[in-house]
Amino acid sequence: MIRPMKYAVRTLLALALGVGAMAAPVLAQDPPRIVIGPGMIEPMPIAVPMFIDEGGAGDYAREISRVVISDLEGTGFFRNIGEEAYISRISSFDGGVAFEDWKAINAQVLVTGAVSVSGDRITVKFRAYDVFNGTTLDGAALQFAGTTQGWRRMSHKVADVIYSKITGEGGYFDSRVVFVSESGPKNQRLKRLAVMDYDGANVAYLTDSASIVLAPRFSPNGDRILYTSYESGFPRITLMDVGSLSRQSLDEQPGTMTFAPRFSPDGSTVVFSLERGGNTDIYALSLGSGGLTQLTNAPSIETAPSFSPDGSQIVFESDRSGVPQIYVMPASGGEGTRISGGAGRYGTPVWSPRGDYIAFTKQNEGRFHIGVMRTDGSEERLLTASFLDEGPTWAPNGRVLMFTRETSGAGGQATLWSVDITGRNLKQIPTEGPASDPAWSPLLP
Repeated sequence: MIRPMKYAVRTLLALALGVGAMAAPVLAQDPPRIVIGPGMIEPMPIAVPMFIDEGGAGDYAREISRVVISDLEGTGFFRNIGEEAYISRISSFDGGVAFEDWKAINAQVLVTGAVSVSGDRITVKFRAYDVFNGTTLDGAALQFAGTTQGWRRMSHKVADVIYSKITGEGGYFDSRVVFVSESGPKNQRLKRLAVMDYDGANVAYLTDSASIVLAPRFSPNGDRILYTSYESGFPRITLMDVGSLSRQSLDEQPGTMTFAPRFSPDGSTVVFSLERGGNTDIYALSLGSGGLTQLTNAPSIETAPSFSPDGSQIVFESDRSGVPQIYVMPASGGEGTRISGGAGRYGTPVWSPRGDYIAFTKQNEGRFHIGVMRTDGSEERLLTASFLDEGPTWAPNGRVLMFTRETSGAGGQATLWSVDITGRNLKQIPTEGPASDPAWSPLLP
């Protein structure tokens, strides 16, 4: 069990995550400004000295500090100042801070922490200081406690709090990603479901590679996973309980194929594509009653449905215009309104958890892109370009995307990448081998 001491979060800096946007920290003295523009940003310099061992912590203090720094620097918004530049040292968590010494090395925020271990229990305390004002960001220390096995989660929670204090945005570090782990040659690829921390650590395998699995999706509270399985020889939607790994196929109808499932925001309904007699439409299945509702009825291929956060609308992909485009319809079904308008082919639309953007895959002039647009189709922005980028998934805070990138040729392999919604901070996520089809969990409880 992880518990906060006090969670009064005061925003120091609101990062406006839009191309050309500008935001400034609320500081008393001539603060630096973080400018987010096309391809450039000046990261905020921060200092995170190694957390203090207050008893029995051993390597935990060092490792927790390392993960916190990695989380914050990994956003591209922060630059950690190395210990070799320090003038002062932090020797006591409750001791005084020589703010002038931290100003002298241009640290805008100072994070201090302490770790103690008793048996299999670990406690992490920390503070974030506004160096210019010489005060803590919320006036109090914070604390998380749990088992030593959960030390990495506590590190992510610390980083989430600091990130939220400084940016005003929700955190996303204490989250998991389910994905398809791949092995074998490209024309005979073996696939199994796996889950990991958002940064690639703590991988666990959920299925074996006896049958192909595709497109896993977390439930809104992270306790279940939907995916498409070829265990029967045909694509079928499967529901897995994350705790027990028990599985069940949903809506088995002879002569049909089901795929591309997603949960509704309340987790009570699954929307998916069902192919029958050569025609593919979108259906909704009530997990409580088992009732099935057809939402589209067209001779075209309707697929990749995704709910809006309030559950009132569904965005989906259709080739009714001759090439795949993006449409939005009421959650009860209907014709839908096309929102994509640029050249090329659009697919795999996913509504942001904030409700402000829809992410998508686009193919145009021989290149694949991950992009975002407003929910009415305006302000389309392409964030990536490569031989094959596809299948975006949103971080819990709606400000970062993860996706699959595959290289060309017979030896091409799939890897996982992330990018923020300005197109900045494109980076590969480390995995033990080829990986595809990522789906981000909500923040862990």
